[in-house]
Amino acid sequence: MALKYSRQRQVIKDFLMTRKDHPTADTVYINVRHEYPNISLGTVYRNLSLLADLGEITRLRLGDGVDRFDADTSNHYHCVCKECGSVVDLNMDSLDHITQIANQHFDGQIQGHVIYFHGICKDCCCKKCSAKI
Repeated sequence: MALKYSRQRQVIKDFLMTRKDHPTADTVYINVRHEYPNISLGTVYRNLSLLADLGEITRLRLGDGVDRFDADTSNHYHCVCKECGSVVDLNMDSLDHITQIANQHFDGQIQGHVIYFHGICKDCCCKKCSAKI
């Protein structure tokens, strides 16, 4: 069954494509309301979930109970700032070889992995340095 086109879904996806900060559903909702004032938060959540399920966007589950979303579905990694909670793309080589290593130690079949790096972002590092001066 083909999915019916939805202008609201397209606006949500278009908005995500303009962002590199991996916004939450609430952030998407606040910004999409400028173009669609009558859109509901539930509609945003449902469409983000559908887009993620279809593989058109990536849902980031960082363990804090708040999903973030990324229009870049390429295989890449993220760093989560321990100070401000920002999520930043890491421009680095793929670590796909760890899937092969994991398969050597698993009686089933490993099909992929998710890795989040944790640290302190550049802005927070600068704030810490400024506070010491």
